[in-house]
Amino acid sequence: MAIMSTTARPDEARADTWFVVPTFNEAQVIGDVVGEICGQGFSVVVVDDCSSDDSGAIARAAGAVVARHATNLGQGAALQTGIEFALRRGASYIVTYDSDGQHRLVDAVAMLDLAVEDGLGFVFGSRFLDNRTQTGRIKKMVLRFAAWFTRQSTGMKLTDAHNGLRVIRADVARAIDLRQNRMAHASEIVTQLGRSKQPWAEYPVHVLYTDYSRSKGQSLWNSVNILVDLLIR
Repeated sequence: MAIMSTTARPDEARADTWFVVPTFNEAQVIGDVVGEICGQGFSVVVVDDCSSDDSGAIARAAGAVVARHATNLGQGAALQTGIEFALRRGASYIVTYDSDGQHRLVDAVAMLDLAVEDGLGFVFGSRFLDNRTQTGRIKKMVLRFAAWFTRQSTGMKLTDAHNGLRVIRADVARAIDLRQNRMAHASEIVTQLGRSKQPWAEYPVHVLYTDYSRSKGQSLWNSVNILVDLLIR
C-alpha cells in the first residue's frame, strides 16, 4: 500500500482534501456548513441519508457533490459511502465533518495542517483537551465512559472517542470498512484506524452546541444511543 509523502505542504494537501459530510434532515443549516467549507477551496461530498427535506438540494446549491441513499441507513453507512466516494475522486486526505453546524472549520484546517506537517495517518478532534466545549453533565459522563471503553478495547489513549471531526490520510482511509450504522460506528472507526499502526494525534477542538442542535434533542438522544450501542456491540 502506497503511503503519501510527508513532505507535502498544507496548501498542496488542501487541493486534494475532501470533506465527507453525512446529513439527514439538516435543511436549516447544511447550506451554511457546505458554503463555508467550499469557500475555503475544499471539495465536499454530502451523503444525504434519505432526508425528507431539501437537505440534498440545498447542499448541492452551496457547492457540494451530493450522494443520496435510497433508504435511511444511518451515519456509519453514510460515512462509508462518503469515504469511498472521496477516495475514488483522488482524495489525499479526508475530513469527516458533521452537518449540524457543531464543528468549526478552523479546527478542521488546523488538524489537516498537523497531519501533513507531522506525517500523521490520522488526527482525532477532542472536546476534552481544553475547557471550551460546554457539555451537559450526563453527556459528558457518557462520552468519558465511551472514551474509557474504547481505550480498553483498542489500547489507544483517546480522550474523546465519539467526536465526528477527524482527518484521515487516504492510504489509511482505504482500510476503513464500517459495518456499524448507528452510534457504534464511532468506536468501530477508531478500532480500524488503530490497526493501521500509523502515527496519530488528538487535537483540541471547540464543539458548538447551538440552539438549533439542542432543539433537535441531539445531546440527550445521542447520549442514550451511545450507551446502548456500546453495551450491545
